[in-house]
Amino acid sequence: MDYDVVVAGGGPVGLMLGCELRLGGARVAVLERRTEVDPTIKGGAITTPGAEALYRRGMLPAMAEVQRQAVDRFRAFIREHNGGNGDEGGGAPAGQGLGIVGHFAGIMLRADLVDRTEPGLGDAGPASEIAFVAQQDIERLLGERAKELGVDVRRGVELTGFDADERAVTVRSGHGDVRAGWLVGCDGGRSTVRKLAGFEFPGTEPEITCHQAVVEMTGAEDLKVGWTATDTGVYAHGPMPGRIVTVEFDGPPADRDAPVTAEDLQARLRRVCGVDVTVTGVRTATRFTDHARQVTEYRRGRVLLAGDAAHVHSAFGSQGLSLGIGDAMNLGWKLAAVVGGRAPQGLLDTYTRERHPVGAQVLDWTRSQVAAMRPDPRSRALREIVSDLAGTVAGTTYLTARLNGGGVRYELAGAHPLTGRSAPDLELAGAGRLAGHLHAGRALLLDLADDPGLRALAAGYAGRVDTLTARCPSRPKLAAVLVRPDGFTAWAADAGAPVPAAGLAEALREWFAVPEGAVTPG
Repeated sequence: MDYDVVVAGGGPVGLMLGCELRLGGARVAVLERRTEVDPTIKGGAITTPGAEALYRRGMLPAMAEVQRQAVDRFRAFIREHNGGNGDEGGGAPAGQGLGIVGHFAGIMLRADLVDRTEPGLGDAGPASEIAFVAQQDIERLLGERAKELGVDVRRGVELTGFDADERAVTVRSGHGDVRAGWLVGCDGGRSTVRKLAGFEFPGTEPEITCHQAVVEMTGAEDLKVGWTATDTGVYAHGPMPGRIVTVEFDGPPADRDAPVTAEDLQARLRRVCGVDVTVTGVRTATRFTDHARQVTEYRRGRVLLAGDAAHVHSAFGSQGLSLGIGDAMNLGWKLAAVVGGRAPQGLLDTYTRERHPVGAQVLDWTRSQVAAMRPDPRSRALREIVSDLAGTVAGTTYLTARLNGGGVRYELAGAHPLTGRSAPDLELAGAGRLAGHLHAGRALLLDLADDPGLRALAAGYAGRVDTLTARCPSRPKLAAVLVRPDGFTAWAADAGAPVPAAGLAEALREWFAVPEGAVTPG
């Protein structure tokens, strides 16, 4: 074998997966057809689960700096648009910076209306303060991390085909063949891997045409900042100078790959917003629709999919980037364990079982946003109701939790409320925060009750499960937590729980036992 795993696609999802596989000891190559990061405008934000995943790998300071620069640019944009006298969002929470936590169908969700006691909204630690980090910045940061970890990232190399059998996959490209044990398609919504492998890809057809661009224009003084619904569609202006989005409900484009011209953008912007702006130049532009599709399974033999290769949807709500990073986090440690002989191939079945429902939920939430954007009277009536709900604590909290993805819970064995959820970023006495102990990508038994019996169980999984004994004053009833490498809780127990060791032993066997008859490296 040339590699244990070949990853097709070197965007954020492919790079994240490459890093996770490398942390797990796998030899991995990432093949990316582009020679540089794609400068085309894409997602400008990341939801908490994605930020949380990167935080758990030590990337919080870099993300925080990128966000600081983005917020500074937005405040400068507001000052310029309002003649230097506008609200800059200075009273917003430090992390969000702008007083908002996102939007549903262009209906802005205010940070001060979010109840942070809701599961998944108040326990992510500093990651919950990260939002305004663009996709290109995430890709750049992950590229640097991949280089540090020794991931073989081959730019300018495009997968053109492959042959798979029961033992390996031979990947073909214009630069020769590569043989690996596994192939993962992270090659986007038009995935070559998905098509060649024969994955079923059902879903719904598009009904809208969207354009997103950064342009040079005159006459934009009358454009409202943020999202605005009109009689002909929806448009957005900001949060940077020249950034515009138009949403039109006249069906999909006749040619999605046709160049996006200044004349076309100008005509569409005038039609939707009713303002006679003049577009004099286009810095970057893209066109997208709302077709929503998802493969029925994420694995076929030795070929797997992650990110947009497995599910496509509209960009509303900035959920796609975090969804793909979540796929990579879930798959990475499992595939690395199989490659390293630390787990049977059956562990990979949990990848589809856990991530498919999460992807299906995101598809439905993007579809629902399109329904609330339509300009017909029924949809506008629905939009008014949603807007009213978004003006309440309960409504904003519900919408934020679902859009943010922080309420994800995998169906795992165990009755504890934390089981199956993303582990809270506990603040530990004298030992920092929990995320700081997950940088190496291994599982962690956090012993909060100084229980030598629990630590003895974990000691049988040395090299796969780390242990840490500490106290957590904010959670005095919590006795122990077993955190998987992806940051999700495999098992937890409260003080005084009956026979906690039995539940821990079962969870350790389920997730980290070496398959019978296997010979592990070393």
